[in-house]
Amino acid sequence: MNEFDTKAAEWDNNPMHWERSEAIAKEIRNIIPLNKDMSALEFGAGTGITSFLLKDYVKTITMMDTSAEMIRVIHEKIMTTKTMNLKALYFDLENNDYLETKFDLVFTQMVLHHIADTEAIVHRFSKLLNKGGHLAIADLYKEDGSFHGAGFTGHKGFNMESLSGILQKNGFSGISHKNCYVIDRKISEKESEQFEVFLMTATLIQNNL
Repeated sequence: MNEFDTKAAEWDNNPMHWERSEAIAKEIRNIIPLNKDMSALEFGAGTGITSFLLKDYVKTITMMDTSAEMIRVIHEKIMTTKTMNLKALYFDLENNDYLETKFDLVFTQMVLHHIADTEAIVHRFSKLLNKGGHLAIADLYKEDGSFHGAGFTGHKGFNMESLSGILQKNGFSGISHKNCYVIDRKISEKESEQFEVFLMTATLIQNNL
């Protein structure tokens, strides 16, 4: 059981998770020309909050995650709401290529900083997209490690120039980013700190296979 399995049941009870997803979903709608012919993939979907917010703007969304408990919660939400254009998928894209289909949009929220090899996952995103498809990454700007605290082995946020360079190297153009949300997070008993979340968007102009 991974750390997100233990958090799955209570994930949707945190108002910040909803506020953050609503802010990100709104910016995706503002920046990317969504339409009812598009197929989308949410990578690291968690309980699928962002996908549920975007479901009426595209044809289908596949919600991919490596947490079995998060996937179970998604299945329950799909059944309860009778949402026909959403699909949950248990799959480890960090270590495997997904070859079943391609998508017109790949989006991900607060997941990239957990992925060890940023360039490898961006390359996999490029292979998942149809030419002209869109990528949307929401994550933390570069920070000092306070967000997760001691012992965290992932990335301490991202430098925009470096991340843009990785996208360009993997066939993306039209790369832009903007601040889309601020997380007010308690870092100690007496201290809180604000962490800015960016949304970087890009369009695939060529597949680098």
